[in-house]
Amino acid sequence: MALRVRRVITGHDANGKAVVEIDEVAKHLAQGRPGATVCNVWTTDVSPANNDGGADEGLRKVGTTLKNGTICRSLEFAPGLAPRNHQTDSIDYIVVMSGEIDMELDDTTVHLTAGDVMVQRGTIHNWINRGTEPCVLAVILIDAKSAEAGGKVLPAVG
Repeated sequence: MALRVRRVITGHDANGKAVVEIDEVAKHLAQGRPGATVCNVWTTDVSPANNDGGADEGLRKVGTTLKNGTICRSLEFAPGLAPRNHQTDSIDYIVVMSGEIDMELDDTTVHLTAGDVMVQRGTIHNWINRGTEPCVLAVILIDAKSAEAGGKVLPAVG
């Protein structure tokens, strides 16, 4: 299964009428680590977000997070996905759309299946697909300050 993301992006015409500006199956897929495919659906770089303008903000080049902004993306993780232990300066809302995946924390592994929702709060983690089918996630990443625990700052890594 190849990642397929239909993006429907709304906006306004010159008279202020609500219109669909983009309705497409996204072609701007990117390969992350081996076994990971990503499609950025939309991004913002200020808060509150700016709903004006005609630029396709799904085409913005971004990493794992966007300072002062948000990233809405779809991810597909293939079976045997290469490991990537990482921690972000964001709060992430994650919905498993299809398949299943394991999310490893320091001393815990959580198994997630289609329909599960997870909130990732700046913790170090690794995604592992031990199944036989790809896993598709819908992810919203919102810029956040680095997590703190025990008086220690836990900045982004990986």
